[in-house]
Amino acid sequence: MQIQRREVGLTIDDSLMRLAIAEPAAPGPYPGILFYSDIYQLGGPILRLADRLAGYGYVVAAPEIFHRLEPIGTAIAPSDLGRLRGNDAARRTAIAQYDADATAAIAWLQNDNAVAPSQIGTLGFCIGGHLACRAALNPAVKAAVCCYPTGIHSGQLGRDGADTLERLGDIAASLLLVFGDRDPHVPAAGREAILTALTAANVAHKTLIYPANHTFMRDDGYRYDPAATDAAWAEMIAFLARCFGGSAPHS
Repeated sequence: MQIQRREVGLTIDDSLMRLAIAEPAAPGPYPGILFYSDIYQLGGPILRLADRLAGYGYVVAAPEIFHRLEPIGTAIAPSDLGRLRGNDAARRTAIAQYDADATAAIAWLQNDNAVAPSQIGTLGFCIGGHLACRAALNPAVKAAVCCYPTGIHSGQLGRDGADTLERLGDIAASLLLVFGDRDPHVPAAGREAILTALTAANVAHKTLIYPANHTFMRDDGYRYDPAATDAAWAEMIAFLARCFGGSAPHS
């Protein structure tokens, strides 16, 4: 499916948050996906993933998660220095600020003419996987895909501790969790803590574990695994199609 891009600005707490939108070129409405990046914000690897998802028939809205700290349009380089910069921005952002951003982005999706307002989902990678899970606390969210989500099991997300693990029972959405079994940031014990909490809370969820490292879907680094990425992608698209009551078109 051919796609197009546009840019949207939302003002939250007197800070301009850019949403990079990728969507089918043909008129909708389509399900809307709040699409979260890793700590490097909206560089090429993340935007390519957003474009790919849009091609399956989704309006994909990707926010700049550190808009209060970084100039608009900033993509952090995935280098040693960039990792320090991204982690510092994550540490300095309050949980309430992440939550406010999610609320605003979901409201924008529900009111955009290209989006079916009752069909809202979230998807994210690394810190974005945690944010996608946390955004699913919003009752408007029907499906959430959390790819190697960091910090859920440990309560680490921003400036103050995150209670995401304790609040999983408040999620009405269906969850798909994607992990690599060689991920040092979400080790086996961390995965088990998340899955045990989801089961205890009776949250509908499915788990995929691949023989891969952290951030294995990011196509610009040594941890990239194209085979695991393609396998995960097929599962993700099928999951979203089921949650939204149809079969997604081929890209």
